[in-house]
Amino acid sequence: MNETIKNKLALLPDQPGCYLMKDKNGTVIYVGKAKILKNRVRSYFHGSHDTKTERLVSEIADFEFIVTESNTEALLLEINLIHKNDPKYNIMLKDDKSYPFIKITHEKYPRLLITRQVKKDKGLYFGPYPDVGAANETKRLLDRLFPFRKCKVLPKEVCLYYHMHQCLAPCVFDIPAGVYPKMVSEVRRFLKGNYSGIVDDLKAKMETASNELAFEQAAEYRDQINAIHTVMTKQKMTSNDLKNRDVFGYAVDKGWMCVQVFFVRQGKLIERDVNIFPIYNDPEDDFLTYLGQFYLKNQHILPSEVLLPRSVDEGSAEALLKTKILEPQRGQKKKLVELANKNARIALKQKFELVSRKEERTTGALEELSDALQIPLAHRIEAFDNSNISGTSPVAAMVCFLDGKPAKGEYRKYKIKTVKGADDYASMREVIYRRYSRVIKENLPLPDLILVDGGKGQIDAAKEVLDNQLGLDIPIGGLAKNEKHRTSELIFGADMSVIPLKYNSQAFFLLQRIQDEVHRFAITFHRQVRSKNSFASKLDGIPGLGPKRRKKLLAHFKSLKKINAAEMPEITALGIPLKVAEDIKAHLNVKETSNKK
Repeated sequence: MNETIKNKLALLPDQPGCYLMKDKNGTVIYVGKAKILKNRVRSYFHGSHDTKTERLVSEIADFEFIVTESNTEALLLEINLIHKNDPKYNIMLKDDKSYPFIKITHEKYPRLLITRQVKKDKGLYFGPYPDVGAANETKRLLDRLFPFRKCKVLPKEVCLYYHMHQCLAPCVFDIPAGVYPKMVSEVRRFLKGNYSGIVDDLKAKMETASNELAFEQAAEYRDQINAIHTVMTKQKMTSNDLKNRDVFGYAVDKGWMCVQVFFVRQGKLIERDVNIFPIYNDPEDDFLTYLGQFYLKNQHILPSEVLLPRSVDEGSAEALLKTKILEPQRGQKKKLVELANKNARIALKQKFELVSRKEERTTGALEELSDALQIPLAHRIEAFDNSNISGTSPVAAMVCFLDGKPAKGEYRKYKIKTVKGADDYASMREVIYRRYSRVIKENLPLPDLILVDGGKGQIDAAKEVLDNQLGLDIPIGGLAKNEKHRTSELIFGADMSVIPLKYNSQAFFLLQRIQDEVHRFAITFHRQVRSKNSFASKLDGIPGLGPKRRKKLLAHFKSLKKINAAEMPEITALGIPLKVAEDIKAHLNVKETSNKK
């Protein structure tokens, strides 16, 4: 704890408010609220904490606070501050998705659409549908049942939809004034669950068609009836009042919270939303923060009713959401909240089981590997591989694994500059020197373990540079492959012995992942370089065609064949003079003719 924080802690008031934790760069990394600022903020810097809270506290270099009149004001302010500063340690919703609606346009001849934007355009909107598949399926069914206009601009003649009986063709025929309002009314009733009249009408039409021996038409009516039952029975009926409501439940364990939201639309439970995140304060307070963010700026449409667990402060929730808040104590609504809570507990349990398995593959594998090598835990592993074909276009690549997981932002590519021909050892010396001389110069983190693709020769080449030229003492191991080009053994130590790792151990699987990844990265880079070199070499010697113009040709045409097939204006459009373009075409034609001979 620095002096600035110590002095500020002594000045904290015993009033409600918000606090903003900042890192050494002055960036806000966490925003919180408190009923008593003095107690809450001091608690971060005293006593023991779990790992994630310790990580947060280790980054705090300063803080500031804002006093409010009440805890409810602090809650509202906290949500605004989180939205403004986007702190990395706060609750972050997993996306900003908007849900689709079914819309009937306000036009002389209305259309039926799927949209994600609700506008004040006098259109009718039904939804939202958190499950986009359900929205599309419902719309397809409505298209079959109600022949709304399909074309955005009226055509001059009937289209395919008219022949499919899915449009009345107002482009050609005069439609009676009451037809479309009647269809709109029927769609409204249908989407509110009152579809029995439509089914009865279809059954009558099916019987009539069957009696008239119009079996194809009868089958179409039968399929429509089946589609109605399929779509409507997929949605579980939860109440008869046809209300739109959201049902919240949550569970807390090991410093994490899972929130489940059930979306009930027109009385039917149609979808749910799940979020799992770490918490640093009282669960009830962090749940209220989540609740406020959930509806912030219409990320989710606020329904006519929100159901919450009884542990939540109802007054604070009502201050956050301008809608009806209920904490049901009996009946179907209480069962819905209990179901949401149950799902939250299950989801949280599954998360911990998955984390345990991942830790076994990463942290557990690292511990096993480090024990086998008798070195400190290798949090950072850097691995190298060279790639060339008979010494042409030689390159090398480095990948980095942090805590057993690939850190792709740390990967590096190298074009070999000082080595002629296929000298793997010399290439290794060059790359190791370039990598770690720069690490020293820029004060970058050193790895806990270096792995090279190969055996004793590659290890000796790397050690020679590290020990003699750079003065670094970093453990180095070599990954050897078998005849099937798969990881077979790890060579390590002063005597270059094979480390006895079981082939089914997590440590060995980690080594396989590292070697496969560095090989993939090196091969991909080599192919890119070889392709560019091949492209450039075949265009060498053409007057006026320098590296920049060759690069433009490569970026635009991708291959020599496409350049040769291109028209002259297409080449000159890249800024290449006509004379140079003519020379390019002539040069490639000569090459092609000589190759055929």
